[in-house]
Amino acid sequence: MQAPKAKKIAQLLETHGHQRTDNYYWMRERENPEVIDYLNAENEYLKTNLKSTEEFQENLFQEMKGRIKEDDESVPYFKSGYFWYIKYEAGGEYPLYCRKKGNLDASEEIFLDVNILAEGKSYYQVGGTAATPDLKTLAFAADEVGRRIYEIHFKDLETGEILSDHIPAITGNFAWAADNQTIFYSKQDPDTLRSYQIYSHKLGTSTETDILIYEEKDEEFSCVVHKTKSEKFILIHSESTISSEMRFLDAAAPTGEFTLLQARIPHLEYAADHYHDHFWVRTNHKAQNFKLVKAPIAAPQMENWEDVIPHRETVLLEDFDIFSDFLVVQERSNGLCKINIKPWDGTAGHSLEFDDETYTAWISTNPEYDTPILRFGYNSLVTPASTFDYHMVTKEKTLLKQQEIVGGYDASDYTSARIWAKASDGVMVPISLVYKIDKFSPDGSNPLLLYSYGSYGYSMDAYFSSSRLSLLDRGFVFAIAHIRGGEDLGRGWYEDGKMLKKRNTFTDYISCAEHLISEKYTSPEHLYAMGGSAGGLLMGAVMNLRPDLFNGLIAAVPFVDVVTTMLDETIPLTTGEFQEWGNPKDKEYYEYMLSYSPYDNVEAKDYPNLLITSGLHDSQVQYWEPTKWVAKLRELKTDSKLLFLHTNMEAGHGGASGRFNSLKEMALEYTFLLYLEKLI
Repeated sequence: MQAPKAKKIAQLLETHGHQRTDNYYWMRERENPEVIDYLNAENEYLKTNLKSTEEFQENLFQEMKGRIKEDDESVPYFKSGYFWYIKYEAGGEYPLYCRKKGNLDASEEIFLDVNILAEGKSYYQVGGTAATPDLKTLAFAADEVGRRIYEIHFKDLETGEILSDHIPAITGNFAWAADNQTIFYSKQDPDTLRSYQIYSHKLGTSTETDILIYEEKDEEFSCVVHKTKSEKFILIHSESTISSEMRFLDAAAPTGEFTLLQARIPHLEYAADHYHDHFWVRTNHKAQNFKLVKAPIAAPQMENWEDVIPHRETVLLEDFDIFSDFLVVQERSNGLCKINIKPWDGTAGHSLEFDDETYTAWISTNPEYDTPILRFGYNSLVTPASTFDYHMVTKEKTLLKQQEIVGGYDASDYTSARIWAKASDGVMVPISLVYKIDKFSPDGSNPLLLYSYGSYGYSMDAYFSSSRLSLLDRGFVFAIAHIRGGEDLGRGWYEDGKMLKKRNTFTDYISCAEHLISEKYTSPEHLYAMGGSAGGLLMGAVMNLRPDLFNGLIAAVPFVDVVTTMLDETIPLTTGEFQEWGNPKDKEYYEYMLSYSPYDNVEAKDYPNLLITSGLHDSQVQYWEPTKWVAKLRELKTDSKLLFLHTNMEAGHGGASGRFNSLKEMALEYTFLLYLEKLI
């Protein structure tokens, strides 16, 4: 089948006296039938060219689905006299929200069945859920498009009735006041989708009478509302990429005035929780890797902050949790997570011990204060997701649940490791990798998938995936490059991969790829790259810089038209991203972004085999970015390798809803890799 050929309509774009011609700018016209026709033609082109793999794709989907325990449930947590949990039933795409009163032997109450709510809908996603303090009314947010525009619904937990009250077109973020009647929620700008307003709504009243509590005027900031762990305060948290500001209100006085905790200052970030007569604040004030301070509620401003855990040059303070007798801190050192227990009585603290060379550990759901039990999560590239209870006095660790792999899984068949690659400027970059022992040959012949993200300070930890076994069992090595732009090695690691240092992200990834080749884990003929969203930008940049390194590349919902998008403040995310990428209205940033923007740097040269995915309703990376990119690649590339665009016409940034539907998209991606490796 002939590849689709997009028509060209020259659009002249001029900034700082520099002119660019964008022949595919017209693809922004979402309602234009020609745009939809082009997307459908690309989907059909992919389907036709991979028709011989359809049976394999279905078998692969069933293989991955078959590893998932269909009748599964989360570990219950105790709060307000109930054990709360989520479960799935065999054949069900969506979760059931459940609770048991008093103990786990009590009768089960299914208070929300998402399978029923999703009937007849091509997409359905429940966001936040929260019950009133008296547990009589449930609020839940639902998105029926995939654009992350939610509607809050209310359910009477005593009668089971869905109430007529509903709040449309909101973010899905909300918090109940202590009066069991007032709910605070955040609302987004209808065009940019920036969360910028906080309203209060009283049950039984029209949304037309909802009160605007707070509006975030600064377009680089967004705001959300939530409660402290103590549930005594409602917090409004305004945040940009480099600054924070919080306000608090007694949850028992929902009509009162919010009090400013600490006014915003450029480059000051903080987040607070409440315990006794203080707010406990994680902040970067004179602390690049963050520290923990306490602030008296009566006078919480920065001049009254008292250090609890001071700043350390080599330890990133990521999170904390407060118990009646203990402070629990989640930290990151040398790229690995640590969980430290500190008794309030001043006696010696201790850390949890983990065995894997590369792993992920985190503080889990701990809603109760008065308990010596800490719940935490753990997994690694070879250890399925595990939930533990840890007695902070006796140091006894109890495994409550480990992800069950249907059909069996023997971790000893696989091995994981952490190795280090030298970046172009001499910095050492960690790589986590895993492979099946009996499938690996140390001669460079193994196919290898190198995954990464590298933006927003998001640490890409080593994690287990049952679906990934479908690659490992067929001889693939899977690797994660912990490149700059993430926060894997501390805050400085992030700051060295953003703004005018963004190119470090791309060159780090290339150095990791070269190291894996030189160490004979793979070769350019068998090396594959993958990343999504901002990781899709990474894919576009590295394939422009070093297309010779990769046989194939998968870019999922990729952010690739960087300059044009960042110049357009009418579309979602742009203004809030200026402190991540820079503002191209400044000539220095314009020229720097232009130097790496994947769309602007497509050239007449050979590229790897490419699979690019997108969502028509994507609110974060607009569908036209990958669409334009593919059209331009088709026009200019000089090779005859595969180039496919797959657009989910019914989903957004996160792909298909439901726990199994998303596996079909993964089956397509894996099929693409295995097809290139001639393993089909």
